[in-house]
Amino acid sequence: MERLSVGYKYEEVLPPWSHLGYPQPGRSSPGAGHDWALTEPTHLVLPEIRHQLPGASAPGVQLLYPPPARRGLFAAPESLCEANVPSPENVRSDLCRMVSYSTVLMAISKFDDFSRDLCVQSLLEIMDMFCDRLSCHGKAEECIGLCRALMSALNWLLRCAAFYAEKVKDTLEQTAAEGQLKMCLERLEKMLNSTKNRALIHIAKLEEISSWSAVEQSLVKLGEHLNSLGNSPLRSQADDCISLIKSIPTMLSVRSEQLNKSSFPTVHAVVLLEGTMNLTGDTQPLVEQLMMVKRMQRIPSPLFVLEIWKACFVGLIESPEGTEELKWTAFTFLKIPQVLVKLKKYPQGDKMSLKEPFGTLCTQSFAEDVNCAFEFLLKLTPLLDKADERCNCNCMNLLLQECSKQGLLSEANMNNLMDKRTADREDAPHLKSAENANIQPNPGLILRAEPTVTNILKTMDADHSKSPEGLLGVLGHMLSGKSLDLLLAAAAATGKLKSFARKFIKLNEFTKNISAENSKSAPVRALLFDISFLMLCHVAQTYGSEMILSELSPASEVPFFETWMLTCMPEEGKILNPDHPCFRPDSTKVESLVALLNNSSEMKLVQMKWHEACLSISAAILEILNAWENGVLTFESIQKITDNIKGKVCSMAVCAVAWLVAHVRMLGLDEREKSLQMIRQLATPLYSDNTLQFYNERVVIMSSILEHMCADVLQQTATQIKFPSTGMDTIPYWNLLPPKKPIKEVLTSVFTKVLEKGWVDSCSIHIFDTLLHMGGVYWFCNNLVKELLKETRKEHTLRAVELLYAIFCLDMQQLTLTLLGHILPNLLTDSSKWHTLMDPPGKALAKLSVWCALSSYSFHNRSQASARQKKRHREDIEDYISLFPLDDTQPSKLMRLLSSNEEDSNTLSSPNRSMSSSLSASQLHTVSMRDPLNRVLANLFLLISSILGAKTAGTHTQFVQWFMEECVDCLEQGSHGSILQFMPFTMVSELVKVSTMSSPKIVLAITDLSLPLGRRVAAKAIAAL
Repeated sequence: MERLSVGYKYEEVLPPWSHLGYPQPGRSSPGAGHDWALTEPTHLVLPEIRHQLPGASAPGVQLLYPPPARRGLFAAPESLCEANVPSPENVRSDLCRMVSYSTVLMAISKFDDFSRDLCVQSLLEIMDMFCDRLSCHGKAEECIGLCRALMSALNWLLRCAAFYAEKVKDTLEQTAAEGQLKMCLERLEKMLNSTKNRALIHIAKLEEISSWSAVEQSLVKLGEHLNSLGNSPLRSQADDCISLIKSIPTMLSVRSEQLNKSSFPTVHAVVLLEGTMNLTGDTQPLVEQLMMVKRMQRIPSPLFVLEIWKACFVGLIESPEGTEELKWTAFTFLKIPQVLVKLKKYPQGDKMSLKEPFGTLCTQSFAEDVNCAFEFLLKLTPLLDKADERCNCNCMNLLLQECSKQGLLSEANMNNLMDKRTADREDAPHLKSAENANIQPNPGLILRAEPTVTNILKTMDADHSKSPEGLLGVLGHMLSGKSLDLLLAAAAATGKLKSFARKFIKLNEFTKNISAENSKSAPVRALLFDISFLMLCHVAQTYGSEMILSELSPASEVPFFETWMLTCMPEEGKILNPDHPCFRPDSTKVESLVALLNNSSEMKLVQMKWHEACLSISAAILEILNAWENGVLTFESIQKITDNIKGKVCSMAVCAVAWLVAHVRMLGLDEREKSLQMIRQLATPLYSDNTLQFYNERVVIMSSILEHMCADVLQQTATQIKFPSTGMDTIPYWNLLPPKKPIKEVLTSVFTKVLEKGWVDSCSIHIFDTLLHMGGVYWFCNNLVKELLKETRKEHTLRAVELLYAIFCLDMQQLTLTLLGHILPNLLTDSSKWHTLMDPPGKALAKLSVWCALSSYSFHNRSQASARQKKRHREDIEDYISLFPLDDTQPSKLMRLLSSNEEDSNTLSSPNRSMSSSLSASQLHTVSMRDPLNRVLANLFLLISSILGAKTAGTHTQFVQWFMEECVDCLEQGSHGSILQFMPFTMVSELVKVSTMSSPKIVLAITDLSLPLGRRVAAKAIAAL
């Protein structure tokens, strides 16, 4: 048969006996856009017959109907003039009404004879009819079929484009090939410009990895042939299409960064909190916390690094003189560079280029970010000058050198920045005054102390019995001036403090060995015991007792110091019983110790078991105190006894005062005088020539230890005891709460001041921590949420959220459980409180809730509670199981709350609303619901699902929408490990009904695409958009 003219190009595609264009009896035509317009099953509509296109050996398009008797519609050109001949428009219209989009796309993708230009043009025109408005309202399997078909069509278009790009090289066919290539690229562009189409292809990629591999191969083949196009518009169009395709796997990872802000108080507060309260903590949790904030708030990397440095300098400037200043110096110059090294290695999701969609570590770009951050920091001259004045050195240059050592800055950039800062300092002559010339700057001392710590650890590993005198000399140097605090700060900032403490515990245990001791070696052993004991006490008080505790097996013996510290040493939040058995050792040892203290002119040293003396001193002091109160002993006798206690080893005085502190707490006001007088006697140094070596240095440490121990008791009894001054504040941030002022007023006033300033200072952090400890988690969280809901200006609410998130880092796990498990359900189920959830405070609370939920869920399985959090009451899991019962047949308190405010309470309390039937990804991932946080999140999403499906709407419905939008905004691609895995799958169909949530990207973000069910739910929701 003759080929028709170009105007009748459908002859190439459709067989001559096709009756397309003629309506069949009994077939309905519901209109375009419906996937399965026919009521007949697929196998009747699309029989298994495939027909060859005329004149071709390749398989053609599948028949749309079983062939009737041959009618010869295309038998002769003249027959086309008849009235009943189907026009191209009729063919397009009937295609849309009679078959599914996926069927047409799959049929097109099976045609591979690209040399037949008219056939290809016809197929491209058929694709034009619907590729930019695909939809499917059928079952989930049919929607997944549409995804697969679309990816097959994408691959077909790429193969087609590659074929014509190769033909462009042939000069004889160049013009025709360029025309065909242009048509292919236009359809590719049209298909890929639809976010919906890219989302469906994304699902298909996860569903059929092999098919996506074929797409990637086609991309490579097309790229190979593009060079022949030169710089033509076709080349640019093809590159755009390739970029869009390569972006499909990471379409949810492309995030815009905030460019309208220059300060980020959350980063500032997180760094301040870490530097003030957690110098000994591992760097990895801090890195993850900072990266979480960076991602949630979309902070550009240079400004992110800048904010870290700003917080460090502010902390340095405002830190109290003494130990806290040294801790901040170590944090800034030793720990933060290590944090930046880990940030450099951290996968920078926002740094991925479209040409490398699977991401690489952007080490080079991070170095540029650090350099850019320092350039910004140089502009903050007043901040740098203030820090230089406080530290008496060029802080910026020391930091630059440290960063260069760690590979964070190139040498050229370091020199350039150092030159700029040196030039700036020339304009500040007060930084070079003569009075500061002789003061050694702390940053330089800390940087020198760090390698010294390593050397001391090596020295401590040696056999102590071989050269105890040499070891004593090393320890003596450590005690001089502020050397000990410098070394401890450097060890804490570099993660070596626990190892440091273990060495001193080992040394303390070594002093138990008294075999063959003579008068020459006895003083050395006494000093080794005393110095190691005092150092360990100092470490426990300054950095927390968890630095001392070892992880021993049950069979191993607990070291003496650990036993004493756990049972006898006063600490914040630990109340000791003076009548506890730990204070009542063997009576014979107590009697001999009392006799020794009372009758001897000084303590004996040879063969003295110092650890037994320290355990017995509490009972001995009780006997001595009773004798004094009953008139058996005079004040002069008490002075002699206390001089004996503190004359040789200071550790006995520490143990005696530890018991006296516990004893005084139990006495009435009129009974405390003699006990307090004895504490005063023990705290006063002994001025005598008959003391052991390094006595003055040991007394300084002892006084600091005793001051910490007695602080609470002295405040309660309004007693003053003058401890030997070291010229610095030994207990910083002590007694910060104003007297006679309700703690709620204190909380409100401090938060108001912080909000006005726009950042949290170290003093405020300590006040918040004290209030959290005093008021409890619920009181603290509830009152701060009330303060947030009072704000009515958008900029204030956003700032409040950023600050509250940082404050909640004091105990993120417990505060999140309270916020999501108690406060939010109460607000969402009590109609009288719905008005408080209006925009902007309601939207701000939704943001805070999501941030807290994401942070807690990310870290609760990996990080352990810090020491300060362990001291606080921990919420018991039973509290949450009573609120959210594990037995799904039992109506929970939450469900009762819901049903009390719902018109049809049966809907919410019925079994189909229980967790077992509200299937979520977490159940398929077998997440443990015995974990309180998992339980709370699951029930919160159950509540959200109920609100979305309820008959009444209000501000609580709007709150739910804001909550879900923020979840999507903060999450990265692949949410199977996130809080959204607790969302019931049935919620997706409810959410897409909300106008702001009806987006393909949002559907992809809220469904767990790692699960087959998640992909089907997503495909069904997106295909229906």
